[in-house]
Amino acid sequence: MRIGGGIEKPYSNPDEWIALVKDLNYSAVLVPVSNRATKEEKRDYLNYINRYNLVLGEVGVWRNPLAANPEERKVSLEYCKQQLSLAEEMGANCCVNVAGARGENWAGFYQDNYTEDTYALIVDTVREIIDSVKPERTFYTLEPMPWMVPDSPEANLKLLKDVDRKAFAVHLDFTNMINDPRKYVYSTDYIRECFTKLGPYIKSIHIKDANMREVYPCSIEECMPGKGTFDYASILHLVEGLGSDTTAFVEHLQSYEEYKEAVQYVRGIAKKENITIL
Repeated sequence: MRIGGGIEKPYSNPDEWIALVKDLNYSAVLVPVSNRATKEEKRDYLNYINRYNLVLGEVGVWRNPLAANPEERKVSLEYCKQQLSLAEEMGANCCVNVAGARGENWAGFYQDNYTEDTYALIVDTVREIIDSVKPERTFYTLEPMPWMVPDSPEANLKLLKDVDRKAFAVHLDFTNMINDPRKYVYSTDYIRECFTKLGPYIKSIHIKDANMREVYPCSIEECMPGKGTFDYASILHLVEGLGSDTTAFVEHLQSYEEYKEAVQYVRGIAKKENITIL
């Protein structure tokens, strides 16, 4: 398996970027350039990715292609296509976005997120993005969210069937799908179920942890690996089973130092379990 994450320090060229990547002990990286980068800039970063045996795991989108505002939706949809094109050009494992939300917040929770019309729009939108780019080396994926489709392994499988495109795959964020107390207290079993059902389709993974506070009705909050209650020995064995170039990324941390701490923790568990992280 491969591990990576955010950087949270500025860089202006491949030399500065690779120094940070090496210091963080990453073997997987997020895309280091925007879709506006020149061919020469993309080539220079790819040369470093190849030279240092890194895997480019994800090109992020993080826009709302379901926006109720027609102009916002148009701009977001075009950006999705541009990012998928960037992922294809650079040979990333996947391009990842959320499905989108039917309200002002691009990733917010709304009743209309769950309607049949919204589901049909998600299917049509994903098809449009993929059919516009026609990727052959990468995949378009939707990160699961606690309050929008897909929010379970079953919802992921249904989307795969309904979208019906070879270039549509799964981005696994098991923490985001642990959205009720039962899933939380049985997190080891639930995470194993996610891998069992979705394993053949997974192109990249976000690895986080979680804690649940005893407040009413409930509060489940993500945190750094090792700061919550998840069984990371079990999780890393599941990731290892997907193949040596499977990318796993820590995310949503506040500083460079926190990313370094999180990767050190994951690598330490892997070493105890005789799991190879390249």
